This record gives sequence, structure tokens and C-alpha cells, in this order.
Amino acid sequence: MRQVRLTPCAQGLHYIEFMAELIMYVQLKTGYNVDQGPAWITRVKYSKSWRTAYFHGRTLRRLTGIAYANHDSNFYDVETGEEFWISGPKRDRTDARYSSKQPVVDPDAREAYEAFLDGSPLPGRERG
Repeated sequence: MRQVRLTPCAQGLHYIEFMAELIMYVQLKTGYNVDQGPAWITRVKYSKSWRTAYFHGRTLRRLTGIAYANHDSNFYDVETGEEFWISGPKRDRTDARYSSKQPVVDPDAREAYEAFLDGSPLPGRERG
């Protein structure tokens, strides 16, 4: 589902076109030991190019290139530089690779996430 949002920027207001909104696992990596940062099951909006993600009022850009991309994070906050890991949630709840710490499930994602845990597809991923 394509959505459009008016958003402020340094040059005034402009429109950002979103290609998708998906329920994802998001974990803050900066400042924490491996897989010990806070994590969420939340709705994430993506730009048409999939290079920018938006969640909890943050704008995250995809880390790319050999010099920047790493195995521990795949996005960074454009304002703070903090690094994040974003991936699809897992039914067995093993989203954090080296920890059993469970993510906070946002209220607006709870119903769809619980249905996913019971075997239903996530919204926007009905075809896989």
C-alpha cells in the first residue's frame, strides 16, 4: 500500500512517498553489548527505494558499502548516528541473535504480531 506524508525538512515541507509499512523487529545497537540494546516489534515505513526507514519519529538510512555495512547493524539514525538492526520478526521469537531478551511490542502492532505468532502472515507479506 503506497502512502504519502508531508514532512518537515531543512528546506521547508516536502512530500515523502512510502512504498510499504511493515511490522518489523528493530534493535538499537549503539552503546550496548551484542544484542543487549532495547528492541521493538513495531511498524516501520520504508521509502520507495527501501533505503530509508521511519519508526518512532526517527529517520533511518540503510548502511551500504564495504566500509560502512557490518554484521551488527544495517541502518543508522540520520540525526544521532546511532546504529540499528532491522529485520522481519521470527515466529520462534529468536530475533536477537545472542540474547533471549524479548522486544517490546508496540500496541499498534500487537494484534498482527500475535496472529503472526499463531501462524498467520504479517500484513504486506501475504505472498511470502
